[in-house]
Amino acid sequence: MSERHWSSERDDDNIVWLKIDKQDTDVNVLAAEVLMELNDEIAALEADPPRGVVIYSGKKTGFIMGADINEFTQIETPEQGYALIRQGQQVFDRLEALPFPTVAAINGFCMGGGLELAMACDYRLVLDTDKRILGLPEVQLGIHPGFGGTVRAVRIVGVRPAMQIQLTGAPLAPRKALKIGLIDKISDAEGWRDAARKLVSSKPPKRRAPFVERLLSSSIARPFIRNVLLKQVARKARKEHYPAPYAMIDLWSRFGAKGDVAYEAEAQSIAKMMCTETSRNLVRVFFLQSKLKSQGAKDAAKIEHVHVVGAGVMGGDIAAWCALRGNTVTLQDREMKYIEPALERAAKLFSKRVRDEAKRADTTARLRADVAGDGAAEADLIIEAIFENLEAKQALYKDLQAKMKPGALLATNTSSIRLEELRTVVDKPERFIGLHFFNPVAMLPLVEVIRCADTEREALDIGSGFVKEIGKLPLECHRQTAPRVRERAGLCRQSNPGALYRRGAGTCRGERSSGRDRSGR
Repeated sequence: MSERHWSSERDDDNIVWLKIDKQDTDVNVLAAEVLMELNDEIAALEADPPRGVVIYSGKKTGFIMGADINEFTQIETPEQGYALIRQGQQVFDRLEALPFPTVAAINGFCMGGGLELAMACDYRLVLDTDKRILGLPEVQLGIHPGFGGTVRAVRIVGVRPAMQIQLTGAPLAPRKALKIGLIDKISDAEGWRDAARKLVSSKPPKRRAPFVERLLSSSIARPFIRNVLLKQVARKARKEHYPAPYAMIDLWSRFGAKGDVAYEAEAQSIAKMMCTETSRNLVRVFFLQSKLKSQGAKDAAKIEHVHVVGAGVMGGDIAAWCALRGNTVTLQDREMKYIEPALERAAKLFSKRVRDEAKRADTTARLRADVAGDGAAEADLIIEAIFENLEAKQALYKDLQAKMKPGALLATNTSSIRLEELRTVVDKPERFIGLHFFNPVAMLPLVEVIRCADTEREALDIGSGFVKEIGKLPLECHRQTAPRVRERAGLCRQSNPGALYRRGAGTCRGERSSGRDRSGR
């Protein structure tokens, strides 16, 4: 097999720069052929040892996003899963055993198998960013790390930080990762090569879990820590529905992240997890989400300023979420007394999601009360979220059109009134769309981007792009998808979306599950 995904260069200092650049994809993933090519590269290094090796990415999108999830769908039996996993484990074991310094230079997203590869290196160097780019999110697919991650994570940072990373699947920003000892150094984009050379030359001690954490992994302490972890997990998920978190705890409690037997048990365990209904369904959801994220043109106009009209439960929470995600937001309602509760809810959201006080202050400043509605003239996007009344909404649209700047987009969060009826008073009906959020806005990922038969493509692309920018999943449809369909897809867990719609149809069926309006008033 000719090398396609890896290339190496040996410099004058006898340091090998080993680049991963998976062909025909925008991101690096550890497909089976990529792992086999890496194995060949390692064999060449063993035959002609350099002073050190620096593994880096040729992709601007980041380091390595993880294993190739497409290969998971081809696994039908635990035996097949075990063979795939052991293959990866053995390559990483061989990388870890190299007798010279190895550095993973991480330039962006390093998730799952990518982080497992980095942990098999002696040192981890990360380019500075505020983004959370380092993580072991396998639990979100109903499995756990399988390329040695359940063992190495505990050895490097200790059981408590390692379990936090694995059980939640939540990624870390570089500074947090440095604090807990997951990485060795943070560098800027210009100086990363020099920083990598210094790590190779100076050979600092390898990261190792603190003494207290090592004590917690002793055979005496493990039963007590195990019970604490099990209680924490049981509050979040039942074992019969989500077995992977319990399997992670079991692996650690049995072996303490020690010895070859721990790696073997990891491989056996994940092979079983991959064939469970939970994992198969979560993998299906992963592909559904990926498909939703691919909607819309990449070059669609960016939304900077959002003006929300209606400070009820939905409108106020939409405004707060947009501010949290970086938009300038003005929130309009009839009187300040209607806006104040929304600002109070926003403050609670910001206090939970933004730990840094300075950043929290900036986030709070991005959300402004706007009784007069002056923000409509500056907004790139206006979202109407008032009570469900056709005449009231249309009167509002007439007023907004007189203020809107050229090119601004008008959208409604309606759950029960047909767009065809609402837009009869709109000057450019082909640029009027639905952006239907679900309650609670901060928790539910799906936003329906609703169109009519003649809706302008650019308007839909802007709407879809905006939804993705605020961290949600856009679902383009003629009408809202029925709640049961959403629930089966795993994208929405509420069953009260108001009117029921079907994708690909042309008009609302007008079924209402509640007489309450979507603004919460």
